[in-house]
This record gives sequence, structure tokens and C-alpha cells, in this order.
Amino acid sequence: MDAIVAVYSDWGIGANGTQPVLVRADRRHFRTLTDGATVVVGRRTLADFPGGKPLKGRMNLLLTRRSIPVEGAQTVNSPSAAAELCQSCERAFVIGGAQVYREMFPYIDRVYVTKIECDVQSDVFFPNLDALPDWRVTDPGQPLCEDGIAYRFMTYERVKP
Repeated sequence: MDAIVAVYSDWGIGANGTQPVLVRADRRHFRTLTDGATVVVGRRTLADFPGGKPLKGRMNLLLTRRSIPVEGAQTVNSPSAAAELCQSCERAFVIGGAQVYREMFPYIDRVYVTKIECDVQSDVFFPNLDALPDWRVTDPGQPLCEDGIAYRFMTYERVKP
């Protein structure tokens, strides 16, 4: 299973329920990679989507402990249930938020990271893959810039024992 995330210099991913700095190219990158795939998303992240609706062109798995039906999404109540459903999918991405990343982390083998080089006051974080010995960079990406904001698209993979 894969994950996709945009992180700031401190591996922060958001503040006050949203992303403080957006890079349009990151949104396009996200759309391209996840189009046609299964995505695992949390309730608060889903609420931050346009109209608070599931993403079009993808099978949306809403990971929540609450029993709330959401049109266009299948609700799952545990990380193991989400992982089990994703086993039969050709491509599956964990897309957030922080709690969902944390709960699904043991099932993730590859992470597509957009590193946005800026310091913001994040209040939620993704694990710092650079500091974890069982993760390695498999694609460092090229330095890019949009509206004065430096970023790069990177890929990390879990090291298999």
C-alpha cells in the first residue's frame, strides 16, 4: 500500500485543519497519482475536500470509528479492515489526515512525498522518514519552484528485511 503526502520542512502536514501553504503542482501531482485508485481518508480530511465530498474517479474508503454513511464512500472502522479491502485493489493510497497516516503506517510500503521548503506553524505531522532507519529515498526528485516556494516530488520505500 502507498501513501501520498505534502510535508513542510519540519514534516508538518497542516495547521488548524488545513494546509497553510499550497502548491498547485502538488495538487495536480496528487490527482495524477491517485486517479482511478482506492484512497483511504479520514473524516476530517474528507470534510476539507471541496464540498466535503469524496474524491471523484477513485474508490473512497472513509476510515472512522463513527457509523456515518457518506454518499460515494465506503466506511471502514479499523485500519486492518481498510488494509484488507485494499489488498484486492490494483493501487491504493493513504491520503490523510495525520491520525489516518499514523494508524495505517504499518501497512504502508511506499510514500510519495512532496517536500515543500518552508517553515510554517504545523500542528499535525507525518513521521520523518529521513530519521527512520527502515525507510530510504528511492527517488529524490528534482528541485522545483512555484510562486517563490521551493519543493520537490520524492519517493520513499520501506526497507524490506
